[in-house]
Amino acid sequence: MRLLPYGPRAVLVEFDTLDQMMASASSWRNADIAGVVDVVPATRTVLVVHDGTLDERQLVAPIGATRALPAGEPVTLDVEYDGDDLAGVALACGLSVQEAIDLHCGAEYTVAFCGFMPGFAYLVGLPPLLQLPRRSTPRTRVPAGSVAIAAEFAGIYPRESPGGWHLLGHTNAILWDDSRTPPAMLPPGTRVRFRPT
Repeated sequence: MRLLPYGPRAVLVEFDTLDQMMASASSWRNADIAGVVDVVPATRTVLVVHDGTLDERQLVAPIGATRALPAGEPVTLDVEYDGDDLAGVALACGLSVQEAIDLHCGAEYTVAFCGFMPGFAYLVGLPPLLQLPRRSTPRTRVPAGSVAIAAEFAGIYPRESPGGWHLLGHTNAILWDDSRTPPAMLPPGTRVRFRPT
């Protein structure tokens, strides 16, 4: 774990693994550390925003390397498995289309962090057999609600945008709503399951 100054009111903490990042971000979010204003996780970093009074030694307390177990019941999202890349993903993974669907919706996921656009949650828990690199050529238009995979992550596009992930299907869930508190349906730490329709 490395602590790097990030302006006068933030510290960027670097980790070697995603599991270390998730455990630390969860711990700091729930610890009510004096001076901490926000905890913003990413793939291998956590940005700790503070009010200028943070004692950084509070961030160095031992944090387990095992991913913290999220609390609460999982959010279940209904998915129509009709994505443009579903057959290609199945072929690349040596599976039938139905086997790929069963594998994807048979796993339980956890939101590791959010980014790319409001409401886009990076979900960990994708079975290793389905882990493929991003598409070599990104699409200029990915429809809102597209359920996709890339590398070790699963995700859902909250609105239409460009994107380079493999599209497995779509959901009608509203992932970002400014009138909701919080606006993101899937904040970090949320457990997620996919259910075929």
